Amino acid sequence: MRNILLFVLIISSQCVLAQIESQPISKFSGFDSAKEILLDVRTPQEYKEGSIHGAININWLSNDFDEKVTKLDKTKKVYVFCKKGGRSLKSQARLVELGFNNVVDLQGGYDAYSSKD
Repeated sequence: MRNILLFVLIISSQCVLAQIESQPISKFSGFDSAKEILLDVRTPQEYKEGSIHGAININWLSNDFDEKVTKLDKTKKVYVFCKKGGRSLKSQARLVELGFNNVVDLQGGYDAYSSKD
C-alpha cells in the first residue's frame, strides 16, 4: 500500500510540473524553432495537402507515435495541432505522460487555421 501511495504522489507531482494549456489556433502567429516545436499530428496524407510552415508531422494514429515523439527535445515548448482538435488534445495528454513539460493544444486545428485568412 505504501508503494502505491508513493507512486501516486510521484505521478501527481510530475503532472503539476507540466504546463498544459490551450489556445485558439486562429491566434497562433508563429513559433521560435530554437525554443519551440510545432507538431502536426495528422496523417501523412493530410499533411501533404497543407500544413503550417515549419511543422513536424508525426501521425497520432501510427503505431510508432510514442517512439517518434520521444526523439523530440522535451525541454522545448510544443504546440500541437490536428485537423479539428480531437487528436491534438489526445496527443497533448500523451506528450505530458512521456515527459514533455510545456504542451499547448492549438484548438480548432488546421481547418480553423487555413480558414482564418
